[in-house]
Amino acid sequence: MKHGYLPRIVDKILEDRLNAVGAVLIAGPKWCGKTTTAEQQARSVLKLQDPDRTKGYLATAEVKPSLLLLGENPRLIDEWQMAPVLWDAVRSAVDERGEDGLFILTGSTTVDESAIMHSGTGRISRMVMYPMSLYESMESNGKIALSALFQDPELDIDGIASELSIENLVFAACRGGWPSSLGKKTEKAMLFEAQNYIANICDSDASTVDGVKRSPERVKAVLQSYARNISTLATNRTVLDDVSSNYMDISEPTLLSYLNALERLYVIEDVPAWRPSIRSATTIRSGKKREFTDPSIAVASFALSPEALLQDLNTFGFIFECLCFRDLKAYSSAMGGFASYYRDRYGLEADCVLHLADGRYALIEFKLGSREIEEGAGRLLELKKLIRKANEEKRARLREPDLLIVITGGEMAYTRKDGVKIIPIGALKD
Repeated sequence: MKHGYLPRIVDKILEDRLNAVGAVLIAGPKWCGKTTTAEQQARSVLKLQDPDRTKGYLATAEVKPSLLLLGENPRLIDEWQMAPVLWDAVRSAVDERGEDGLFILTGSTTVDESAIMHSGTGRISRMVMYPMSLYESMESNGKIALSALFQDPELDIDGIASELSIENLVFAACRGGWPSSLGKKTEKAMLFEAQNYIANICDSDASTVDGVKRSPERVKAVLQSYARNISTLATNRTVLDDVSSNYMDISEPTLLSYLNALERLYVIEDVPAWRPSIRSATTIRSGKKREFTDPSIAVASFALSPEALLQDLNTFGFIFECLCFRDLKAYSSAMGGFASYYRDRYGLEADCVLHLADGRYALIEFKLGSREIEEGAGRLLELKKLIRKANEEKRARLREPDLLIVITGGEMAYTRKDGVKIIPIGALKD
């Protein structure tokens, strides 16, 4: 690793992919560290956003894109989507050479399938990178590994402590997981990074992502509505009503266009519902839970401060959930993890269902304070009981959860007598 680089969880994932396929695409939000991470393993670099060379690069891409692929491998092509023809050029080069680890592509938007001829399946492996987790930013001590918990659900965690206070957690959520913010000399400068991110999204990126001109003020209004409804099942109608209170001319199709742009930029990433066959399909909530890829986006959308959130821990509880989702996605990435939630009209819920690629999963509740732990644990146990009952009655053939976890903002980890594990977010890692 190069000097000064903070290791990322995706480092090993990228290395493994380069040993297995011809090219790897690292996608994810701007400023989350994709380019820097790719540079650790690349041996030559092409930066399409280099202001001194962009025009020449794009002209070359139009005439003979293969020239831009020349260089020592792995060759990094940064922000490849500026010249979509490079996708097919990379795919063709991989086919012709039949070697692994030839190219690394990075991009801050999802792949626009209409701009490329072939999907790249089998030649280009896609992976998503998120802003830094608390462990990557060296704020979680990482004494409890999520992978170890799945490997041994009986793992002894009693007495393991987090050093993060509630003040530390609030500041970390407000600052966000932007690598460049960690190098700032003052707290004010660290917090400015998320505000600057919002300004870039509103003023430029939301329009350039697909060439559709969008009002910066309306983009900000959409972000503010999302922030207001973070970690809830707010409908599109709710978001539309929020935005319409200031911009009455916005229609539902226009709103959907804005939301699609923000999804493609990895600004928002809603959590889908888990719908196992344990109740009638009509009783299980199917809407998506509203989330940002980083909690600081919600904070910056409303220009909140750590001081303000410390005076409103109820609001911070929703932002804390967003932070936990971000970290769990990073920690489970090497295991093929993905997240959903469960909620039914009888009030039974799990804030997060963390699924692994091999079928194992954990039911998780997020509770900022210790007073809510009993409630969260009770919900998880009831849901496990419901799954077991449905299996016994042959209404379902569903694996029982491998782990029941309440993730807290507290200090101490322990396993309850009923098997539910209580884990501070400040003690967790991959």
